[in-house]
Amino acid sequence: MQSAAIPDNDSARLETLRSLNILDSKPEERFDRLTRLAKHVFDVPIALVSLVDTDRQWFKSRQGLDATETPRDISFCGHAINGDGALVVEDTLLDPRFADNPLVIGGPGIRFYAGYPIRYLDGSVLGTVCIIDHKARQFGSRELLILRDLATLVEHEMQAMEMATLDELTAINNRRGFFLIAGQALRMSRRKDFPLTLVFIDLNRFKPINDRFGHAEGDRVLKFFATALLKVSRDSDIVARLGGDEFVVLLNDASDEEVGSVMKRFREVVAEHNQALKLDYAVAFSYGVVRYDANKHEDLDALLAEGDALMYQRKRGDTQR
Repeated sequence: MQSAAIPDNDSARLETLRSLNILDSKPEERFDRLTRLAKHVFDVPIALVSLVDTDRQWFKSRQGLDATETPRDISFCGHAINGDGALVVEDTLLDPRFADNPLVIGGPGIRFYAGYPIRYLDGSVLGTVCIIDHKARQFGSRELLILRDLATLVEHEMQAMEMATLDELTAINNRRGFFLIAGQALRMSRRKDFPLTLVFIDLNRFKPINDRFGHAEGDRVLKFFATALLKVSRDSDIVARLGGDEFVVLLNDASDEEVGSVMKRFREVVAEHNQALKLDYAVAFSYGVVRYDANKHEDLDALLAEGDALMYQRKRGDTQR
């Protein structure tokens, strides 16, 4: 058996793959309907959307296969991501790279394989759309075009999925994007026992800005606010706009001092903004800070609810001064 070579750009490729927060995510109909289509069109027992991680290939969608992942070093898709076009193995028993592969001589008994690379916008190859049969078969130019088209459809769905997780105005995570990423962070925190801290932030007196100066000015405030949060946050932190004038930052593995430092820098950036522009209004905000406790916070909603309550408690004090 021959294991696939690791491409020179694998670190950058993996960084792109992980930035999409799709690994270990739940099944989605948008991908399942494409693997069902592939299974039907090619009349094969197995069709997959496979994403190649560091040491495994994980299946975002699978038809005809129980396993959710297999090791990368024995994967066919590990070979397929190294090429520009399709990898087709019409008879694995006649190919020295695969003849004694555990996936050939054992389950699922791969005798035929065809996979087409899935690329991201930056050109990174994330994985493949692949079909598998238990018997040898021929694969012509027409079939290649269909497989390529299916890979393109998967690429479009991934791009649409990412767009659906970003706030259109501020270009940071929206509520859906935050729940996808933060949910994974909470699960990892429970497994690895490292700290998470949520900062729930709300703009003060935002409605009067919209009412007096117009929604275009209000949009400028929201965009500045998002940019400022990104500026002061660490690369590992998750910044999102939940909706309206509500923002959150989830700080991974941060001490109380680090959380305090981030918020101190944020206050300074906002103060500098207000002083520099000398507008007829001031950007102001209130926030609540809550440390994630797996025994106290059943889920992300519970954590957000406490952060929201603490924020409003502080907001009442801010507006009364």
